[in-house]
Amino acid sequence: MKHKISRRKAITTGLTGSLAAIGGYAFTSNSKDMLTASGPREKKKLPFRISLNTSTLLHYELDVDVQIDLVADAGFDGIELWMRNIKTYLENGGNTTDLKNKLQTRGLVLENIIGFSKWCSDDAEERKKAIDQLREEMQITAGLGGTYIAAPVQGITSLDRTKYDAYAERYAAILQLGDETGVTPIMELWGMGALNKVADCAQIAIATGHPKATILLDFYHVYRGGNDWDTVDILNGGKLPVIHMNDYPATPAYDQLKDSDRVLPGEGVCPFDAVIPKLYDAGFRGGFSVELFNKGYWETMDAKTLLKHSYEKTHRTVQKALGDTI
Repeated sequence: MKHKISRRKAITTGLTGSLAAIGGYAFTSNSKDMLTASGPREKKKLPFRISLNTSTLLHYELDVDVQIDLVADAGFDGIELWMRNIKTYLENGGNTTDLKNKLQTRGLVLENIIGFSKWCSDDAEERKKAIDQLREEMQITAGLGGTYIAAPVQGITSLDRTKYDAYAERYAAILQLGDETGVTPIMELWGMGALNKVADCAQIAIATGHPKATILLDFYHVYRGGNDWDTVDILNGGKLPVIHMNDYPATPAYDQLKDSDRVLPGEGVCPFDAVIPKLYDAGFRGGFSVELFNKGYWETMDAKTLLKHSYEKTHRTVQKALGDTI
């Protein structure tokens, strides 16, 4: 199956915008692969999990245990929790065992933990502090039963392409920390950040020589970074544990978009009908995790309503894109 979907062509033809996730360099998540939630229309079982990144709930300032219950009630298969919410819960007397039990009881896969550290800084002392921070956060993640933590490239403002080997060494250092803790750091692409090209992610991940090197992609961020996806099939989608799921509008131009411009799948111009089959053909079987920061949604919907729309629109978008494939 072929899908010619360059970013420029997608915009000019009115196809759904740019593309996003695929390929990668990680182990697949060990969890259920199928979705059977009920809803207003018949839903097929999907070869992917439909999950939620709790960034989508940040506005409501909910405790992390409440977030878990709401996400499970909405029908999601998995969840990405933010480390800062977890730490607040622990500081207020909670413990990781209770959260782990709640995740298991509610049937949610812990896809990933969202954390931030300056592991890629050019400053050696700053990197050392980042290692200490990551060690603590990986131990917390392991206590929750998680096996992945996000590792966006922080500590540098732009990528120096003469220093690929140095960046690979820095990523390899936190991968080795992951070997010690059982939690793999996923190098995350940010469309407006230093690491905004899929090709650079691949270069750095491959250069580590580490079997668990992996990348975290996002439909919005790949588009925001000016990437094209005609060559998506070159990457191995089977090694991606999770992809952030969202949509984006036709205007403003891709390089003018902000995080708050992200919209629910199907409400923008992302060409899911072309991208998702490509991801499937490339071997992706992980979680599509809805990640939004949309103030308009927050101002017009309560948390339960937003979660309901997030789940149903994402499931509908994925099912439609796969068509007769499943």
